[in-house]
Amino acid sequence: MTRVVLAGGGTAGHVNPLLALAEELRDQHGLEASDLAVIGTAEGLESTLVPAAGLPLHTIARLPLPRRFSLRALAFGPRFVGAVLTSWKILGRHRADVVAGFGGYASAPVYVAAWLRRIPIVIHEANAVAGFANRLGARFTPHVLTAFPTPSLPRARVVGMPMARSITQPAEKVTAGVARSHFGLSPRKKTLVVTGGSQGARHINSTIAALVPTVLQAGWQVLHIVGAKNPVPESMPAGYVGLPYCDRMDLAFAAATAVISRAGSATVSEIQLLGIPAIFVPYPVGNGEQEKNAADSFSAGAAVLVRDADFTPENVAVTVWPLLQDDAALKRMKSQAAGLGRRDAASQMALTVMGNLQKGQK
Repeated sequence: MTRVVLAGGGTAGHVNPLLALAEELRDQHGLEASDLAVIGTAEGLESTLVPAAGLPLHTIARLPLPRRFSLRALAFGPRFVGAVLTSWKILGRHRADVVAGFGGYASAPVYVAAWLRRIPIVIHEANAVAGFANRLGARFTPHVLTAFPTPSLPRARVVGMPMARSITQPAEKVTAGVARSHFGLSPRKKTLVVTGGSQGARHINSTIAALVPTVLQAGWQVLHIVGAKNPVPESMPAGYVGLPYCDRMDLAFAAATAVISRAGSATVSEIQLLGIPAIFVPYPVGNGEQEKNAADSFSAGAAVLVRDADFTPENVAVTVWPLLQDDAALKRMKSQAAGLGRRDAASQMALTVMGNLQKGQK
């Protein structure tokens, strides 16, 4: 019997590739759900998505890395040791042969526990700027994979973002018309899909709300995913559909003529794979990883990058809107996206995991 523990969570950028790897290990390598276990936190998206996928979830304390000196910073060390001990016990109970980690709050203690137990570790970093957990974990293993070129992990191998086979190898290709009809939109009109991620982006939402009349008058329609924490407009004109959350992003992207989006790693990777002309508005908080995530798309001419502070109705009307009215430019962006996306990241990571699993059993 072979056993794999997957570690990570917090955001969709950590949880979705974790689930994609689990799917690959089950469907292509014959592992059972009982051979897999996930270590995450009770607060992250994994708390709902992992059980929904039929996988056992073990939780440890959520431990953000302190950014400044405080009483909480003093408590971080003992709490981290406690999380390592909890992870040590989980790995022992599960009789783990290999650990596959995806970063996030849960990963760092698991990496340390696996190293102490001499369990092989395989790491995937989703962002172009690696987080603390994966920078730490990379010290314990040569098997580091990334979605984008990541200078802070110099020995890493770029494989792309692990995604579900329903995205990378769909059984049936959905046409744009069918996808648009699913959302109650016209199957024939050009469609602008706007998303700020699962929680939404208020700044993007307010700018789009001001531009909707202009977009509709030009013959476009809008599918706007406002985010779970933002209100859907009460009065929606014909040609505009607002959703708090979309559980069929495959259909949303299939409907798109162009996309306006944040530049989270999973979103950028899927847009690259599908070759959709994109206007990326990177989230301005953090380590600047979102802007770097979109760098390849921008360099290839497949996307336009607009900084959050510049994403105002006035600037968008002058810069972005003329692009959306230029069919030749959109066609050129679509063609220049060819080759950016990678379909085999999940299978590449699964092969790396299985190779280390076999070594760990010798």
